[in-house]
Amino acid sequence: MTDGVQAVTLAIIKPDAFGSGKAGKVLAALEEAGFRVRGARVTTLTRAGAEAFYAVHSERPFFGALVDFMTSGPCMPLALEHERAVPYLREVIGATDPAEADAGTIRALYAESKERNAIHASDSDENARIELGHFFSGIDLIATGS
Repeated sequence: MTDGVQAVTLAIIKPDAFGSGKAGKVLAALEEAGFRVRGARVTTLTRAGAEAFYAVHSERPFFGALVDFMTSGPCMPLALEHERAVPYLREVIGATDPAEADAGTIRALYAESKERNAIHASDSDENARIELGHFFSGIDLIATGS
């Protein structure tokens, strides 16, 4: 989009980055990249919550380990606004495997491994809307343009 319309997407600072004290650095990097925080909370996912959130991966071999990891400690879901929220966030965070992530991306800077990769980002506008609903109601989000 280039018409100035802002979009909102979901990011989650995962338990590895949150637990190692890197959440502030990740959040600062997101803001420095031009994102505006429209919602944030700290939570620990329940097993049922993590299974529901990652249901799209339920048949994949890594599903159990992913759910175990995402329930292992606090995380920080974020509603982030930017003109190109979804694709730009994916650029800013870098490849899933930090060894393959471009220098300066969040995962290159803060991820421990492909499995403990510091941050989740929605992969489409449709999934962003669905994923935001797992953590935020419309009333929880700061209105755009403020």
